[in-house]
Amino acid sequence: MSDIPSVLFLCVHNAGRSQMAAGFLRHLGGDRIQVLSAGSEPADQINPSAVEAMAEKGIDITDQTPKPWTDETIGTADVIVTMGCGDTCPVLPGKRYVDWELEDPAGKGVESVRPIRDDIEHRVRGLMEELAVSPEGD
Repeated sequence: MSDIPSVLFLCVHNAGRSQMAAGFLRHLGGDRIQVLSAGSEPADQINPSAVEAMAEKGIDITDQTPKPWTDETIGTADVIVTMGCGDTCPVLPGKRYVDWELEDPAGKGVESVRPIRDDIEHRVRGLMEELAVSPEGD
């Protein structure tokens, strides 16, 4: 692992869970951590309910777009966090993998996405603690 740890969040559509997790980690980690996200079957756009739920926390993810994972993306990550992509998520030897079982926010309204968002924030903070990266502004 380099001086700046790199975390890749992977889910199926790269439109909800992984984008919220990446948004929290970028917001809390600043330039002390590299944040990547991708999906096995990227959606056309980010889930609007995820965007709204994150905006309620003061985090803007509207500039992000769903994208597919690549061997290069996976190769640069120190930690790979998978979220519901099961067997479609790639596994490379020597990488640290963490699987977060999270409800898929696809098709849900913001009221249903808030608890998922809050769970993700809690998990991101725990991951930062494991990586010895202090949250900015805390």
